[in-house]
Amino acid sequence: MIFGGETEQSRLQWRPRSWLFYGIGAVLLVLALAARTPVPLFLALPFLLAPLGAALLGPRRASAVLDWSVYGGEEEVTIRGRVLPSERALRPQELRLRLDRPPGLLVRAPPRFEYAEGSLNFEFFWRAHEPLITQIAVPEVLWVDPLGLVERSIRPVAEELSIERYPPEIGRIGRVRLMRTIVLPGETRSRALGSSGEFFGLRIALPSDPPRQINWAATARSGRTWVNEFHLERTGDILLVLDLRPTGLGPEVDKRVVGVARAAALGIAGAFLREKARVGVATYGEFLTAVPLGAGRAQRFRIRHVLMDSHVATVAGPSERCAIAMRRYFPAGVTTILLAPLADEEAARLVPYLRRRGFPTVVLSPSPITAASDPPGWSEADLALMHRLLRLARHERITRVWKDAPVIDWEEYWSLAGFQAMLRAGLGSRRRS
Repeated sequence: MIFGGETEQSRLQWRPRSWLFYGIGAVLLVLALAARTPVPLFLALPFLLAPLGAALLGPRRASAVLDWSVYGGEEEVTIRGRVLPSERALRPQELRLRLDRPPGLLVRAPPRFEYAEGSLNFEFFWRAHEPLITQIAVPEVLWVDPLGLVERSIRPVAEELSIERYPPEIGRIGRVRLMRTIVLPGETRSRALGSSGEFFGLRIALPSDPPRQINWAATARSGRTWVNEFHLERTGDILLVLDLRPTGLGPEVDKRVVGVARAAALGIAGAFLREKARVGVATYGEFLTAVPLGAGRAQRFRIRHVLMDSHVATVAGPSERCAIAMRRYFPAGVTTILLAPLADEEAARLVPYLRRRGFPTVVLSPSPITAASDPPGWSEADLALMHRLLRLARHERITRVWKDAPVIDWEEYWSLAGFQAMLRAGLGSRRRS
């Protein structure tokens, strides 16, 4: 029920207790008519008029400032904030807060509400079941009358919150040196000291060296032309490719795997961007969506925007289409990390197609076995046998993919130790194919 336009007045809703009052009043009214006595009628009037009177109370154009933020690390997620009414007539004891829990988060403890002087303080305690990136919509703030009969919506003044949870190894992955190192980065401002970098030493001049690099004092002492050599801050290129095509595992498993892959992609991209590497992202479902190579803080926002809009595609495109479209946005030879579950043969064909198009690939494969839930009613022995058979089938497919690219079977979603070890073992030193 709405009184006036929603842009001008607050939305009014009847609470279940008001319908109880109406029911009691209706029963008393029927008894008064049946017994032909006014006594039940007088008793029915308060029950019938109380909800109408409560509807006339309360704010009609009120707003509240919502100050909230996210706390915690890794699996723990704590939402803490307060609601500040814009009108002095609004008491915090009459305010209610409704916050929808995003998928992928579990309740760790019941929420806590405290009424302070002029504000409503709240805390929500959640736990991330797996790595994720998600957006929390602005909660609904309500005014409830003292009897709890009606409620009116109050316009909250706040912005959405973002939750990003990654494995702890993400922070150290970006220190790996990458291929395609460029001497002087163009997109980002170098932190190197001096005009070209920190002084490293002297060497014999080459014909291509500029005159401003010549060390004239050393040249005068030795009689040969010497130039200053600087230790430059170098950057590299890396490309993240997400396979969003549906598989035969079902929409629920595909959704969980894609959610974990999105979180890993954003975490890896942020780690390399902090080290001034150029990062690009491509997502492929039926068609390719690309963020060209770039660096800096703005590039992370572009990547995050694309990843937040990435979902499991309804139609799966062929693998060759993805490899062909990649050459339109990215140069050949850039180090490529493919995040794909490798749940079917079509997903495995994507790796050789990428290598034929000139992209040296490393596969980070979130295991669909971890994302799939166990069927109910099975015994422990049957579940153990099922998991063993699934792992054998997955190991056979990964072995075939290894012929074209190294593969990390990512079974434990909260650990990227295997991927970090592979990066340190030689991703940055691999030769361009």
